[in-house]
Amino acid sequence: MYPHFPAAALRTAHILMELTFIHAPSISGAGAAAKTRIHPQHKSRPDSSAQLPSKNLSSSALYARCSAIVNLAAASAPVKESEREFRKHELLIAVQETQRGFATTADQRSSIEEALVSVEELAAGSPLDLVALNGTWRLNYTSAADVLVLFEAAARLPFFEVGQIFQKFECLDRSDGGLVRNVVRWSIPSLLEEQEGATLLVTAKFSIVSKRNIYLQFEEVAVENIKISEQLQSLIAPAILPRSFVSLQILQFLRTFRAQVPVNGPDRRTPRGLYYLSYLDRDMLLGRAVGSGGVFVFTRAQPL
Repeated sequence: MYPHFPAAALRTAHILMELTFIHAPSISGAGAAAKTRIHPQHKSRPDSSAQLPSKNLSSSALYARCSAIVNLAAASAPVKESEREFRKHELLIAVQETQRGFATTADQRSSIEEALVSVEELAAGSPLDLVALNGTWRLNYTSAADVLVLFEAAARLPFFEVGQIFQKFECLDRSDGGLVRNVVRWSIPSLLEEQEGATLLVTAKFSIVSKRNIYLQFEEVAVENIKISEQLQSLIAPAILPRSFVSLQILQFLRTFRAQVPVNGPDRRTPRGLYYLSYLDRDMLLGRAVGSGGVFVFTRAQPL
């Protein structure tokens, strides 16, 4: 009925209206005659008593009713910054010992979901701010299977390591969408530098489809930024011997190597491409993959 007012505020208003017509006992003494408060619009009506609710409330009941008003008013008030930061801190504590989601128990997942929802409530109903979204975000936790499989492979394979994972949004001067790049740093021990020996880059266009939902249309998967280890460099071009033109060319080729594969998405939008950004502020981003499932917890990182 009143789309611009929160439900709690409406309930508060209704209780206030009801209290206008309460027959409350006199404060001066028990058993004194109660006085009826009549709304001005009913003064001229001959049978106003039939149209007004009449309730004899005790002092304790009246106190309880007034307490309800105070609580409802507090619920509809904006959350204080200290409470916001506390909820975010609790979420980060909950995901801290999970190896970014790879090593979680059922109890941990339950606690994380509870803390996640607590933070998401702070952004309920607010539209997505592309200016705040723009930039680089570091992954702290996920339950998405397509990311957890990388952590599982790194745990099982001695020759594979997964470093930092980022999401980079480029939408500063846009109002309808932009670009998002999933950046995965990985390595092969002894051959590449630890943790950041190479970069897997998945690029997608995104468009806003509702207040907080975006649709991802993937375009390209690439491998770039190859950083070979010092051991491999010494094998290709030993520091002791004069480096030949061929060995230097090999090193240069590896440093500038980039392999990309275009991704052809479906012609029509599917639920798998939907990404719900459930919370966003200056230093935290929460998301839920609608089609494939899984939640994501990001914190602001330095620009890549």
